Amino acid sequence: MAVNASLAWLEAQYNNRARVPESAQILQRWGAASALVRERSSCVLDLAYGPGPRQRLDVFMPTGIASEGAVAGKAPVLVVIPGGYWRALGKADYSYVAASFVDAGAVVVVPEYELCPAVSIERIALQMTEALAWVWRHVADYGGDPHRITLLGHSAGGHLAAMLSCCDWKLVGRDLPRRLVRAAVSVSGLHELEPLRKLPFLAGDLQLSAASARRLSPACFAPPPSPQVLWAVCGADESEEYRRQNRLIRRAWGQRAVPVCEELPGCNHFTVMHELANPQSAVHQRLLRLLGLRWVDALR
Repeated sequence: MAVNASLAWLEAQYNNRARVPESAQILQRWGAASALVRERSSCVLDLAYGPGPRQRLDVFMPTGIASEGAVAGKAPVLVVIPGGYWRALGKADYSYVAASFVDAGAVVVVPEYELCPAVSIERIALQMTEALAWVWRHVADYGGDPHRITLLGHSAGGHLAAMLSCCDWKLVGRDLPRRLVRAAVSVSGLHELEPLRKLPFLAGDLQLSAASARRLSPACFAPPPSPQVLWAVCGADESEEYRRQNRLIRRAWGQRAVPVCEELPGCNHFTVMHELANPQSAVHQRLLRLLGLRWVDALR
């Protein structure tokens, strides 16, 4: 990014709600669809993974084996990490993502975390390690296989998914495996935090210094060890900066660690998630294969 980029240009690049005029309506639809999924799914809600009031998660379970590759009690696990610039949104806004993956035979876990400015991004990342430790220790009780955990994070959640890909899990818990996460997908993820320090609409809540921005930027980390991988996906209609952030993690970690780096045509920062959740989309089908599942058409 050019050093002399104006604040107005940065604001236009990173203020997604202003950039997408229909964003409020999209978020309302997410909330309504998510409430319907919680009402109609086999799920357990508001399980505590830590002491904080927002350290809660929801677990969505398949009602039957709807796919090839799923075995009762050994379903792959997809952990969906919400976005919202670490200061808004939560699991109730992202339940809708669970529906199609549960139908395909996965157990889906949607955690949430304390929000800035009450806590720092660093504390949020640590809370997410606690959430993943909970998943490892308890997901088998809900039919999931702790050895088949994949992360899917959107926006700030993409940042957290990338960070968790590099975690030394033995420092989180001695009972945890070194490779707790099998793979991760960063959707419109923020992989370099330095530009956010300059934005008036974010800076006060995020409280990032130059040192903490660097320390918390996945692009500054060593890539996760083989065979673990990260997919970097964003919308082709997103801002230049979000598309740069998507490419940046590939450049920083290399093609081995980031084998998929793509922009989905016709998608903005919000509708890119619709493609990921749409069972008819090509990217959803590839995600099922990443999970070790293949959709079986119920009408076939």
